Amino acid sequence: MGNEGELKTALKERKVQFEMFFTLPDFSDISLRDYQETMQRPFFSLSKRKRVKPIEYVSPDKSVTVHVSANPTYGMATIWDADIMIYLASHLNELRERGLNDLSPVIRLQPGDLLKRICWGTSGRAYERLVSALDRLQATTIKTNIRASAKSRETTFSWIDSYTHLVDERTERSLGMEITLSKWFFDGVMDKRNVLAISPLYFEITSGLGKWLYRASRKHAGGNGADGFVIGFETLHQKSGSESSYPVFKRKLLDLARANELPDISLEVVNPDSTKPKMRMVMRRHMTERLRTGRNGPLPSPPAPDTGDGDEMIDPRQAMRLIAQAAGELRSPGADKSKARRAATASGRAGEILDAEVHAAIRSDFPGWDYDELMRRFDAFLGANPHELPRNYSKRFYGFVKEHHRRNKYKLRS
Repeated sequence: MGNEGELKTALKERKVQFEMFFTLPDFSDISLRDYQETMQRPFFSLSKRKRVKPIEYVSPDKSVTVHVSANPTYGMATIWDADIMIYLASHLNELRERGLNDLSPVIRLQPGDLLKRICWGTSGRAYERLVSALDRLQATTIKTNIRASAKSRETTFSWIDSYTHLVDERTERSLGMEITLSKWFFDGVMDKRNVLAISPLYFEITSGLGKWLYRASRKHAGGNGADGFVIGFETLHQKSGSESSYPVFKRKLLDLARANELPDISLEVVNPDSTKPKMRMVMRRHMTERLRTGRNGPLPSPPAPDTGDGDEMIDPRQAMRLIAQAAGELRSPGADKSKARRAATASGRAGEILDAEVHAAIRSDFPGWDYDELMRRFDAFLGANPHELPRNYSKRFYGFVKEHHRRNKYKLRS
């Protein structure tokens, strides 16, 4: 009788656990928010290599200090690990926007939702990567006077206090994950003035410096309109916490500005031939005004000479006409059904618009899809998000098809 009671209790507890995690709202497509206090200063390692050397930062006016120390076993939390913190900040912001009260630093989530949203994939390797990242986030120690109270000169914390991955012992099915945020991070995110919207394309940025520069640019340029924000390369080097020497860091910045492919942000090097070059950061949504007024000279910087690699700048006006036309067709599917049927079945539209090499690569790498239909979806997205107008349409479309294929390839097999 006792055993039967214990079994019922265990089953009840298991049921509660399943309900607690599997009835959570779907957070796989939440709007992304970043905590701005961490966006422009050196809180993370910019290298995938294990870093144990501390970061020591003091602002030029001596008002802000940041010290980051690594655990010798796990190394310092990286800028890629910060993807997780962006998701957690977004998760809290979403709960707040939905009107939930009594929010807690203890967040319960499905790891798959997190991994999908930050574009890490959901393979076994992705889960291993997640666990390693959480270990670094928990083991890295930060000391800073940012938001220090009158009673304390600085605060010491780790990004997360703990994490637990619950698994059903009988079925080995994941019951979800529980992550406890540090009080410093939680309190900061709970003030909605401290979070900034970022582009979902942020997760497509592959370089560590590129990821940091996007976050810093979004923080600096976001409220500065068409004038943008100008900052010296040496100051950026100091604020990044990069282990690279200044000459190497400068070359990497010049490469990023020349490519000018960061989402949301347009980059221009000011006085590139001087000993102290500067970077101008402008939100792309303000570029039309800059081009119309000719403010501060031509913007953006001239593209690099055409080397045959398909990186030349597309004509924004022509691109926007194509986007508006495609989006209009999607909004009015009954306006010209015969035209829509022809477009859906024709194989030539993608071939006519895309660079030949990119078109061939898409057909080879991701066979079996209706590329014209995917192109219409892509154009509709750009039409609804004109500030995301890509520097190179063909390459961005390749990435769009790649992500669609990754998410939906099982449908082809079925």
